[in-house]
Amino acid sequence: MTFRRDFTLSWTLDAPAPDVFRAWTDPDHLGWYYNPTFPPTEPLELDLRVGGVWRQHMVIDDETDFMTGGVYREIVPNEKLVFVWGATDGWPRIDLDDLDSGPQVTVVLDETDGRTVMTVHVELPADLSEDEVQGWFSMGIRDGWQDTVDRLASALAAASTAR
Repeated sequence: MTFRRDFTLSWTLDAPAPDVFRAWTDPDHLGWYYNPTFPPTEPLELDLRVGGVWRQHMVIDDETDFMTGGVYREIVPNEKLVFVWGATDGWPRIDLDDLDSGPQVTVVLDETDGRTVMTVHVELPADLSEDEVQGWFSMGIRDGWQDTVDRLASALAAASTAR
């Protein structure tokens, strides 16, 4: 029996693809990724190149905080961004010597008439057992990504209204 170890989420955004890409890749525009109730206490790091690392401090509540981010695997400006999601000392934990053992995120941007369809595909590592995959889904990985990227959609909508 085959089980799913991935999911895809999609949004139609009232913003051109360069604005959406910048929101994912420019430290000055990545504030949407944070939990707005609990701002980070450590600076964001971002090295936008294949093999470069993005590190961001996430604070969920008074008791839960961790480093997250990723390692870039593919960058096509204004069209596509692929990264292994996580941090060597955070969550999800990734191994820089074995990037295939970490969750992979693919963000695809398709712009038409100033609006962008953004598709986010998250795939869990192939070596995880069915129980481990179910553990990730039970933990709320899909809802977490939905909530996080909903913040991006709101931030872009607010920026569009302000123009």
